Amino acid sequence: MAKLYTEAKAGIADRELTHSKSAQNRYLMNMRKHWVLYLMIIPGLLYYIIFKYVPLMGSAIAFQNYQIFKGILGSSWVGFDNFKFIFTYQDFYHVLRNTATIAAYQLVFGFPAPIILALLFNEVRLMLVKRVVQSMFYLPHFLSWVVVGGIVFELLSNQGVANMVRGWFGLEPVLFMQQQSYFRTIVVLSGIWKEVGWGTIIYLAAIAGINPNLYEAAVMDGANRWKQTLHITLPVLFPTILVLFLLHIGNFLELGFDQIYNLLTPMTYSVGDIIETYVYRAGVLQGQYSVTTAIGLFQSVIGFVLLWIFNRMARKSEQGLW
Repeated sequence: MAKLYTEAKAGIADRELTHSKSAQNRYLMNMRKHWVLYLMIIPGLLYYIIFKYVPLMGSAIAFQNYQIFKGILGSSWVGFDNFKFIFTYQDFYHVLRNTATIAAYQLVFGFPAPIILALLFNEVRLMLVKRVVQSMFYLPHFLSWVVVGGIVFELLSNQGVANMVRGWFGLEPVLFMQQQSYFRTIVVLSGIWKEVGWGTIIYLAAIAGINPNLYEAAVMDGANRWKQTLHITLPVLFPTILVLFLLHIGNFLELGFDQIYNLLTPMTYSVGDIIETYVYRAGVLQGQYSVTTAIGLFQSVIGFVLLWIFNRMARKSEQGLW
């Protein structure tokens, strides 16, 4: 029996080795056959290695009393002292609350906006009108937040369009950009206006891939446009929506420095100061590199945890990123 067991085990090992070599040979043959495609991948790989993976070594600064002239190798290690400092620093919780609140608003109101707009575009039958309107919605994406911020300030100024309309109804002008109660609404709406058109591209591509026979069969069954959207378009779009949602939730606390910085005023710091603007002031202007690196690492950990949780939930419906 022992001899048979040994022979069977050796046979299994030989088969596994043969299978491994066969798979390796197929992989090498595939590389030789499609070497041009693999060559095209190299710039993308280099980008991620140089700008994404190599900077990860800088995360060590979060555990050091970093001195810019000594560098990472010459600075002393302090362990988790920087994390203890940010979690006992009162202003950090205020900044974190502002960041989470604005991020929640953008998730609730900003994330569905491209989906709704893509569904509306899908209902336009005149191609000329559709292309013109799409181009109008795409255009703001190519403007920097410096330009968009200037446009927002002009529209909401004392002599701007918003107060001009209020004047038609006999209402007093309002300094919108100096009012704390309006700031978060302005941030969300300006973000939607700038990016909603660009965000529809992926959804429109997914809609274009839907088999027209499904709509024809629905029409034969008496389904109107609303029911076709509800029972055909949205279910087909669901995997795309889920993947983009997971990518969005992974960056939940990363609102972007440009938008907030260009819309902030001294009167709205209490509701608009977020992690990125705080990191800019403390890290760049005040030179607290270790503390701000610890905050950035905290952001990344929270994003990863949220992504992992929601991906686990998505796996229950046999969807997800991994």
